[in-house]
Amino acid sequence: MDIHSDAGRLEAQWIGPGPDEAPTLVFLHEGLGCVALWRNFPARFSELIGWGALVFSRLGYGGSDPCPLPRAIDFMHHDGLTVLPEVLRQTGIGDYVLVGHSDGGSIALIHAGGIPGPGLKGVVTLAAHVFCEALTRQSIEAARKRYLNGDLKTRLAHYHGKNTRCAFRGWSDVWLHPHFRSWTIEPFLPAIRVPVLAIQGENDAYGSQAQIDAIRRNAGGAVDVAVIPGCGHAPHLEKTDAVLAAVSTFMTRRINVPR
Repeated sequence: MDIHSDAGRLEAQWIGPGPDEAPTLVFLHEGLGCVALWRNFPARFSELIGWGALVFSRLGYGGSDPCPLPRAIDFMHHDGLTVLPEVLRQTGIGDYVLVGHSDGGSIALIHAGGIPGPGLKGVVTLAAHVFCEALTRQSIEAARKRYLNGDLKTRLAHYHGKNTRCAFRGWSDVWLHPHFRSWTIEPFLPAIRVPVLAIQGENDAYGSQAQIDAIRRNAGGAVDVAVIPGCGHAPHLEKTDAVLAAVSTFMTRRINVPR
């Protein structure tokens, strides 16, 4: 399945019932992610609640068209305010919940606090970034060294192919840019009116719990928080059952999904 946006073709996968049969979970991947790197989490989440799921790779990732480099400092704003609304229109999605990992979680929050579609019912973030931390930049610099001198480039090429350079440089060059130190999406949070579930691993090397504290403190709607013990930056892959338990409770309590 492909989505043809104004900027290019997006690789996509649909799981479960279509938008005319059920609401939809819309998955937004991390800064080095793509459709394949979600693994079976979207299918398990979809099956758990009986909703459909749309998983797509942004430009420059996976099997999507390449992106121009360098990316703009505000690329996440563009994805949340311009690209995502177009994807929702083209796929005919009505009611939906956003599920975003890392940069994808930031994009979800920008969308929810910016120009959400009328069908937005909630947001689930997994290790989302609300502002730039020194910890994040340190970990990305370490990843850059592994990309240049280790096996990270080869591992990424398995999933991104011709987009490997777009994926890595488009992510790392922005995060490590001096101007990005002041990046924040906190001004979007008070305008979020839908419920938010903010999930973070206890041992996340790319962000501290100050990120979810900022979401809880500033979001305009109800916020539930889940800190997953013994877990790093990818809770949905490292502790899948714990994350599914948390999202099940959230969807029942806040979105009124029957158990």
